[in-house]
Amino acid sequence: MSESAPADLADQLVSACRTAVGDELRSVTYFTDDVEDQIYLREDLESDADLVGFADNERLGFHSQSLYQETELGQYHFTIRVFDRGYLTRVIVGDHGAFVTTDAMEMDRFKELASAVESVLEEEQPV
Repeated sequence: MSESAPADLADQLVSACRTAVGDELRSVTYFTDDVEDQIYLREDLESDADLVGFADNERLGFHSQSLYQETELGQYHFTIRVFDRGYLTRVIVGDHGAFVTTDAMEMDRFKELASAVESVLEEEQPV
């Protein structure tokens, strides 16, 4: 895979996220084990976040995903992190994932968001 998300995958992820959460969408970052690519940042936000630090933390999900396989809880789907001014939702499928930041919103919308991201990631696996 190239050093960033393929353009069609990036477009699909952003479109799916915009459809699921609308104007509450803050950012979308695609990542693999060794690459991160912020594919969307809402124009009213600064691009000064520690993207590598966030991605390194979210990469821990690759390990968590395998730990949660075949538990009594069922299949692992996504993670939500709660902050003072918004949320981060991480979805991993196989060897790639995305984390999406949003403004505050109703909890039910996170399932829609995660489902939309998961569908796009399942369609295109990294080479």
